[in-house]
Amino acid sequence: MEHLFTSESIISFLILAILEVVLGIDNVIFVSIIMNRLNDKSQQQRARRLWMITGIISRSLLLMGLGWLLSQRGKYIIPESWFGKGFDLASIVMLGGGLFLIYKSVKEIHDKLGRRRPKC
Repeated sequence: MEHLFTSESIISFLILAILEVVLGIDNVIFVSIIMNRLNDKSQQQRARRLWMITGIISRSLLLMGLGWLLSQRGKYIIPESWFGKGFDLASIVMLGGGLFLIYKSVKEIHDKLGRRRPKC
């Protein structure tokens, strides 16, 4: 239990809390704009309740999934003998996420630059 109160753990917790607050505020603004399109006040109330319940459930499931994923660190799926460094499930997920972000960024840049050029 003492590993929870190390400086690294406390700093990570504070950063996570700040990110949750910022993303939560952004989410509330977005959902409020969408829900204002509903005409009936009872529909707005039901939609807000549904949004809150599904948000709490999905964030909890994602947090539990992340906890499980981090617990798998050190259990190599791809052995060290293949590439000189072993890859566990967390490393493969991080690598896949990084490649996805690079792909989306390059695609977005390509689309933006393609729209600026006049078509011949």
